[in-house]
Amino acid sequence: MLEADVAVLGAGAAGLSLAHRLSEARSGAPSVLLVDAPPGPLRPPPRTWCYWEEGPGRFDAAVRAEWSRLRVRPPASTPIEQDISPLRYKMIRSDDFEALVARDLARGGNVRRLEATVESVEEVPGAARVRMTGSDGRAELLAARWVFDSRPLGSLPAARTTVLQHFRGWIVRTAGAAFDPATVELMDFRTPQPAEGLSFGYVLPTAVNEALVEYTEFSPRVLSEAGYRLALRHYTRDVLLLPDFEIVAEEGGVIPMTDAPFARRVGTSVFRIGAAGGATRPSTGYTFAGLQRQTRAVASALRRGRHPEPPPAHSARSRAMDAVLLRALDSGRVDGPALFSRLFARVPMAQVLRFLDGRTSLRDDLAVGLHTPIGPMLRTVAELGRLPRRPAR
Repeated sequence: MLEADVAVLGAGAAGLSLAHRLSEARSGAPSVLLVDAPPGPLRPPPRTWCYWEEGPGRFDAAVRAEWSRLRVRPPASTPIEQDISPLRYKMIRSDDFEALVARDLARGGNVRRLEATVESVEEVPGAARVRMTGSDGRAELLAARWVFDSRPLGSLPAARTTVLQHFRGWIVRTAGAAFDPATVELMDFRTPQPAEGLSFGYVLPTAVNEALVEYTEFSPRVLSEAGYRLALRHYTRDVLLLPDFEIVAEEGGVIPMTDAPFARRVGTSVFRIGAAGGATRPSTGYTFAGLQRQTRAVASALRRGRHPEPPPAHSARSRAMDAVLLRALDSGRVDGPALFSRLFARVPMAQVLRFLDGRTSLRDDLAVGLHTPIGPMLRTVAELGRLPRRPAR
C-alpha cells in the first residue's frame, strides 16, 4: 500500500497548483502524492488559461504573453479600448505551466507523482483510501490523511440557472502583420448572435502575425464540430478580415456557468478543489484565479497544522450577483452584447476586472450594478427566490 500525508487527485491547474505550493514547505513538510491520469481520454489536451493580477506573479515564468490594453467591440458602434494598468492580463499555456511545476517539484523531495486512474475514494477512521489502476493495469491502494480531488465532476449539482460557455479556438499564423500584439480583443460582439444566449470573438495576439482566435458562446447547447468550424471561418475571414493563415493548433472546451452550490468538503478527510470545488466564477467562466485562492489557503493551513478545508473561491455577495446576471441572460430579459458593451463603456475596465475577481467593496459593486438595466435586474432578483434548483439539462 502506498502512503502519504496528502493525496492530490488530478494534475490539471488545481492539482498542479496545490502540489507546487506544498513543495515549498521546509521543516515538517507533508509527504504528497500527486495522481495524474495516464495519457488518454481522462487527460485533457493542451489548453490556455488567462487571468489578471497586479505586478509580478507566482507563475510568470510560464506566462506566454501579457497585456495592459483590452478592447471590447459592441455589435455596431465604436470599440471600447482602455489601459488596465496596474493590472496585467496574462496568458498561460497548460504545457508551459506543467513544465514549470514539474521543474520546481523536482527540486523538492516531498512530492511524488504517479500515473494512475482513480477508481474510488473511501473514508476510513482518520484518513481516506484511494483505489487506483496503474498505467500497467495493476491495482494500487493509497492511504492518505487528506485527499484533495480536482477531477471533473460526473454531473453538475442542481441549480436555478446553468448556462454553458463553450468555445473553439485556433492558434493562427499569418504571412504578414495582421494583429496588434499590445491589445487583447476581450469580447468582440460582431459575431452573428444565436437564437438563445450570446456569442463573441476573443483574440489573444502573441505577435504581429500570430494569435489565439476563439469563437465563444454562452448558450444552453454546444455546437457540432462543423458548427464551430463554420463560426471560426466566418470570424477570421469575414470579421477580422485575416489574410491567408496557417492553423498551428486548435483547442476548445465547455465551462458550466451555474449558480449551483459546489460542495468543497465531501468527507472527513476528502475535499474538492478547482472547478469541482466551485473555483469557476459563475458569471465569466474564469477559474485560474479562484483556484489559486483555494490552493494558497489549503497549503497555508497544512503548513500550520490546521484543518485544510478549502475556502469558497468567491464571496457570497459575488455568487449572489452572478446568480442574478446568469438568470437575466438565460431568460432573455437582458440583451447580452448590449449589457457587456454598456458595462465596459461606462465603468473603467480595471474596475470591472477587479469586480469580476471579487476584489471590490459593496459600494464598488453597487456602482457597477447601477450601469446594468435596473428594471430587468430587479425583476430577476424577485424571481430568483421562487425558483427551484433543478439538475442541469
